[in-house]
Amino acid sequence: MSSEGNVAVHVHRDDEATKLGMWLFLFTELTLFGGLFLIYAVYRFTHQADFHIAAQNMDTFIGALNTIILLTSSLTMVLSITAIRRGSKKLSLLFQGITIFFGFIFLLNKYFEWSHEIHLGNFPGSEILLSKSQGDILFFGLYYVMTGLHGLHVIIGMIVIAIMMRFTLKNVITRNNNIKLEVAGLYWHLIDIIWIFLFPLFYLIS
Repeated sequence: MSSEGNVAVHVHRDDEATKLGMWLFLFTELTLFGGLFLIYAVYRFTHQADFHIAAQNMDTFIGALNTIILLTSSLTMVLSITAIRRGSKKLSLLFQGITIFFGFIFLLNKYFEWSHEIHLGNFPGSEILLSKSQGDILFFGLYYVMTGLHGLHVIIGMIVIAIMMRFTLKNVITRNNNIKLEVAGLYWHLIDIIWIFLFPLFYLIS
């Protein structure tokens, strides 16, 4: 009995350590984007009119659509965790797959949006952008850096969830052992939170 109890305590401590490690990692990610948000705030304060004009080029509909997509993907991620905890492996796999699908749709929309801006010449180093004001150049520079970095995190998140799907199929993730899926969910929620800040900064400037 004591040995079983010790194993239970050991597993519990491992779970807590895993969660703590993920929270520390998420803190470093928030620090990274926090620094970029600070840079954005400084440049927006010094080039308010230019930022407002540059933001008119953004497609608010696509930005809002991507916001809805990511928020919905957070819901499906939560549902996948809830499903596995209730012992429904197939349902958990379904929701994990849907989450990856939403991530793909988000990236597809971002691809078309970037392509449109590049077609208009609104990209770093282009003659068209260089002919505009310093504020325009800074706005689009930050836009590509921040949304590009966020897009990279979306891709990483999709890969992580795909690995979680494999773990679920192989019964590495089960009803009684789902900490890996939970921490993957935390990472995906971070991606959504970051976008919630990016959306108004680039699409809803007044």
